[in-house]
Amino acid sequence: MLAAPAPLSRRLSVAPMMDVTDRHCRYFLRQITRRTLLYTEMVTTGALMHGNVDRHLSFHPDEGPLALQLGGSEPADLAHCARLGERYGYDEINLNVGCPSERVQRGAFGACLMAEPDLVASCVEAMQQSVGIPVTVKHRIGIDRTEDYDFMRRFVTASAAKGCKSFIVHARNAILQGLTPKENREIPPLRYELVYRLKQEFPELEIVVNGGIRTWPEIENHLAVVDGVMIGRAAENDPWLFSEADRRVFGDTAPSVSRGSVVDAMARYAEIEVRRGTPLRHVVRHMHGLYRGRPVARRWRQMLSDVTALKSNDPALLRRALEEIEQRELALNSA
Repeated sequence: MLAAPAPLSRRLSVAPMMDVTDRHCRYFLRQITRRTLLYTEMVTTGALMHGNVDRHLSFHPDEGPLALQLGGSEPADLAHCARLGERYGYDEINLNVGCPSERVQRGAFGACLMAEPDLVASCVEAMQQSVGIPVTVKHRIGIDRTEDYDFMRRFVTASAAKGCKSFIVHARNAILQGLTPKENREIPPLRYELVYRLKQEFPELEIVVNGGIRTWPEIENHLAVVDGVMIGRAAENDPWLFSEADRRVFGDTAPSVSRGSVVDAMARYAEIEVRRGTPLRHVVRHMHGLYRGRPVARRWRQMLSDVTALKSNDPALLRRALEEIEQRELALNSA
């Protein structure tokens, strides 16, 4: 188990991703990095106002530092949900103004809110007046064909005037009609220069860049210009990328963890979760990329995807997989 995390920093973070950054994913990533800020999946105000609050907001204490991302457009509802988030122990409340999915648009929130900067500012103000933890905004550089810098500038200026100090910018436009969420992460061109310009014009604001960042050279190049980097799908596909985060970004000198120690921690975690009724597949699905780039990666994925083994719901699968992988790596190194 890693040591307790240090105070909140947005220097490096993992993006909120629907169907990815659930509590099992976050616990797994926390075994790899102590300091990287993690985000929940987006939780809508409706889910918290009318659903099971504990199911949506409870998390393992080892997951911190942890931010709650909310989706909504009613200031009073967002203020109420922000208070719930603070009560549950989150370190930050983030407002989603970046999700382009049509389902989210039907709820009148997400990226479509960029067209209503004054409403977003009112939401930010209501949340900030309700909690003592930071309130941040995650947004795109523009929507549909509107991609001029002044559009984003006006949006940021409105919320900054209400006291928001931190903005996380996905450096792509959101196309509200005609593209799937996946296509919205790939087709609109990345325009990092607009995020850089935002930081230059508003040096007093904390500006974090997001979108298409996958390697350490890219991370370090961005950190030379803006205040932080948020990693999205690379965290899912190559989680071991973060094994260098504490040293390279935060200057920690603690010994690095090994993949074996991570798997061992996850096996213990899975044993507890399975006893509570969690299907094993919900835990191990986040671990498929742990050996990405190594000769044993395919075999690792095969073992964690084995339908028969997963149906047995036996957490010992992780220890068996680790044992085989370590034997294979030893044989490869001896060859």
